[in-house]
Amino acid sequence: MSKYSSTIGRLLAGVLASAVLAGGAAAQIPKAYADPAKPALPDPGMQLDLKRTALVVIDPQIDFMSAKGAGWSVVGESVTEQNLVPNLGKLFKASKAAGIVVSISPHYYYPHDHAWKHGGPAEIFQHKIKIFDRPSALSLDGFRGSGADFMPEFKPYIEDGKTIVASPHKLYGPQSNDLMLQLRKQGVDKIILAGMLSNLCVESHLREFLERGFEVAVVRDAVAGPKTPEGDGYASALVNYRYIANALWTTEQTVQRLQAGK
Repeated sequence: MSKYSSTIGRLLAGVLASAVLAGGAAAQIPKAYADPAKPALPDPGMQLDLKRTALVVIDPQIDFMSAKGAGWSVVGESVTEQNLVPNLGKLFKASKAAGIVVSISPHYYYPHDHAWKHGGPAEIFQHKIKIFDRPSALSLDGFRGSGADFMPEFKPYIEDGKTIVASPHKLYGPQSNDLMLQLRKQGVDKIILAGMLSNLCVESHLREFLERGFEVAVVRDAVAGPKTPEGDGYASALVNYRYIANALWTTEQTVQRLQAGK
């Protein structure tokens, strides 16, 4: 085989490998959530700059992501469908390897939160099932292994002394915690967004980040939502992600970009 033929062969092999990889990423998306064959909206073309990028994971906690959690009856189907926990593990690993900022926006309820005089349907439901409950804002008594605790699979990444764990958000967006301040102090203006719940906390964080001038890529299979008679929260959020997010990537696409630095 000539040197020219060998080069062409390698090029063709690379193209085929890329096609297989792209096909594999597409195959992971359930048919019900597939993107339109002919989208009308443009791709903003978001690119990463690792020095200015952060992974933000919302509510990576037992009550949302484990069959032992208080919210499993309404979120378990979507968590399983999206392969959420393994995908988040890949994002944590790749983000740490890339050296980007990693931050957690958690959800905790203390006794005084249960004295609120009004609330929306999802808030009332969460208080009723005692999701993310902790006995005190000033104590970690009973935290380990509780529904408010982080998933065991993620603890090596979260508890490494480098990850930002913001103060708790109380409803859906980051307006009630210090996440935005922490990210600005790190010089971050590009966000890789993942976690729970798709149409509530994730979408609310997305909208607030966009309003504050951040670029945001939502990792579509590292997000899950509730399914109730009121509707499929993941499906409803996916429509809005397509309209407003700067990018909508799979976990594999995100990992590839982190590894390539772009």
